[in-house]
Amino acid sequence: MRAMVRIKEAVVVEGRYDKNTLSQVVDTVILETAGFGIFKDEERLYLLRRLAKERGLIVLTDSDGAGFVIRNYLKGAVDPSLVKHAYIPDRPGKEKRKRRPGKEGKLGVEGMSPQVLLEALRRGGATFLDEDETVSALRPITKADLFAAGLSGTPEASARRADLLKRLELPERLSPNAMLEVLNVLYGYDALVEMGVLRKTEDQM
Repeated sequence: MRAMVRIKEAVVVEGRYDKNTLSQVVDTVILETAGFGIFKDEERLYLLRRLAKERGLIVLTDSDGAGFVIRNYLKGAVDPSLVKHAYIPDRPGKEKRKRRPGKEGKLGVEGMSPQVLLEALRRGGATFLDEDETVSALRPITKADLFAAGLSGTPEASARRADLLKRLELPERLSPNAMLEVLNVLYGYDALVEMGVLRKTEDQM
């Protein structure tokens, strides 16, 4: 049986099936938003804010439209300096318990493997309590980097961003600003240079 991994931060997911799946992977506090129920649940929101202050909070929602509505709501409802965002890959599919795929035909958190969930949390900045890791400061990706790579500021930029998001298995609904945030969380400047997505600037040569 796979040993669970302890992380410092509390994690918030959308529903009970997501929670059940994640609880078999990590040992931490896992809370549900009850879908859109979080919008009117002041007590649950208060708890999320309190947990964020005490140990940090990681938002792990599905990659469909509903998941992004919930994620964006939490961005404005909880102190952003206390919140980290983990993203699952944008993959088509259907969970075993469902008769038919969801509205957008994408796998949610409950449909991800333990390895994929752990990698999503790791890339989202989770603090693994059983590991003694030193995280070095990475050069962030900037809007100027995206412009230089043709990912913004040109008529073709939108199509290029869509191609990149598909290549990296990232949610297709990411806005340019959200994409910048996610790329910094998941990859960083050096990784994207190595992948050929970004060109190394002269001051970095």
